[in-house]
Amino acid sequence: MPNTLDKYLSQNSEKTLSEDNQLEDLHIHDEASHEESLTTHLVELRQRIIYIVAGVLVFFLACLPFSQILFEQFAQPVLQALSANENLIIRKPLDSFLIPLKLCLFLGVIFSLPWILYQIWGFIAPGLYQRERKVVAPLVISTTALFYLGVLFAYFVVLPLAFKFLAGFAPDGTEYGPDIADYFSFVFTVFFAFGLAFEIPVATVLMVLVGITDTESLRSKRRYIIVGAFVFGMLLTPPDMISQTLLALPMWALFELGLFVATRIEKKHDAERKAEIAEITGDKVDENAE
Repeated sequence: MPNTLDKYLSQNSEKTLSEDNQLEDLHIHDEASHEESLTTHLVELRQRIIYIVAGVLVFFLACLPFSQILFEQFAQPVLQALSANENLIIRKPLDSFLIPLKLCLFLGVIFSLPWILYQIWGFIAPGLYQRERKVVAPLVISTTALFYLGVLFAYFVVLPLAFKFLAGFAPDGTEYGPDIADYFSFVFTVFFAFGLAFEIPVATVLMVLVGITDTESLRSKRRYIIVGAFVFGMLLTPPDMISQTLLALPMWALFELGLFVATRIEKKHDAERKAEIAEITGDKVDENAE
């Protein structure tokens, strides 16, 4: 009897040890797989960043031979507001060399924006469901188009009006000649503000799709959003009423556009959900609804 008991205990001990070894092997395998997956993602991220930098560099180098022509075109909004004897001024010795380079780099980023978004999309796409991929592609395209639209609106509408307005406040006996470095910083801020503001429809649709909010809640908060648009315009634009108003009003209009699109998408998703339920339950849903 003692021999049988010892044999039974020995077999159980060996079985338990074997199971423990298997669990340990599985744990080690899972850790190795996790580390391998993380390493793969990091390598891919590094590759995507290299592609983005290379794309910006290509457009930057393409703009360099035309840097003077580009800067002359870039300076048109302020030059149109200056009189015949007024010009942009250079205060620092290196600005005549650095500002055109900065402009080419800025334009390189702007022109390569579709490429940048494509690389970001290529990195995150494998982790998305098929339904989410169908939504993201139009959002990427609309994000690029709206950003360009915001920059063009700032260049052709806002900046000429803003500089004419500001030049009109120059006291008698003074010449209105902005420094090119200050002008460069000023214009880039305006471009960024309007490019970002024109993304409001995309942000509105995304918040509704993700479930952060819904269209009814956004409608109920419309008055606060309008006030927020003017506050946003005040913070991101130069201290003049024209720039602030010309940013706040399009933001309001773009919010209404995003709300309209989000409402249509929301209704479409509700209809698809009801159709799926009806397909599963037959006509019972329709009968109960009636």
